[in-house]
Amino acid sequence: MKHLLRLIFLAVSSGLTGCASLYFPPPPHAPMLTHQGEFYGTVSTNQHTNYALQGAYGLTNHLAVAGTFSSLHRKKSDKTENIDFGEASLGYFTRLPDKRVLEVYVGGGGGATERIERNEAQITSRTLDGSLSKVFGQVNYAQKKRNNLHLFNRDFPLTYGVAMRLSYMQLNNFKIDGMAAPGESNVFFEPITFTRTQIAGPVQLQLISGQIFGFRSNKYLKAANSVFQVGIVINLDKNTTLNE
Repeated sequence: MKHLLRLIFLAVSSGLTGCASLYFPPPPHAPMLTHQGEFYGTVSTNQHTNYALQGAYGLTNHLAVAGTFSSLHRKKSDKTENIDFGEASLGYFTRLPDKRVLEVYVGGGGGATERIERNEAQITSRTLDGSLSKVFGQVNYAQKKRNNLHLFNRDFPLTYGVAMRLSYMQLNNFKIDGMAAPGESNVFFEPITFTRTQIAGPVQLQLISGQIFGFRSNKYLKAANSVFQVGIVINLDKNTTLNE
């Protein structure tokens, strides 16, 4: 029990730290497919100007493929960050009674990361760069809410759910000012909640919020960024979906 409590404390303390990380998590995908031929696509962003494009397709009535591309390019007075990351996964989905959906995905991804640090005189003091790799497993669960969102004399159907992802990340080919440096690895747990409201036809507004917890205390590859995204979802071929 003592070791379990220590592990939980390490995960929480690592996740809440405000120090910069060389990894910025893309939002876990939650297509919530229900049948063959259904397509899910979304574009989202957050307050850090981190953009994410995601898509998924039902190959059969239970088998799906999904992909994500995430990009973060921002410049502040003390640093510039450039992170591009892509993911691909294979999943199983099934529709449960009472308009519930369960999905399980396994996949991997990779990308590049760079951080340029500057001193008070706005002169570059250090450059860190490397490549990122990841393998992950994820479980999604969603259900349509009974009560709709009532605005402007209209009812907007609501869907809400959760996604839980466990990832193993590696920082490879790591360099500091062009000199090789030891890489790092970490295990991340990313629980999120999402809410969608149907705007018109296949178009929905989506809000994702959550946290990322790291199980290792690293200097560069750590859980330093929360998950918060606002986006637009397009779900095509919705013959038998959650919103029916």
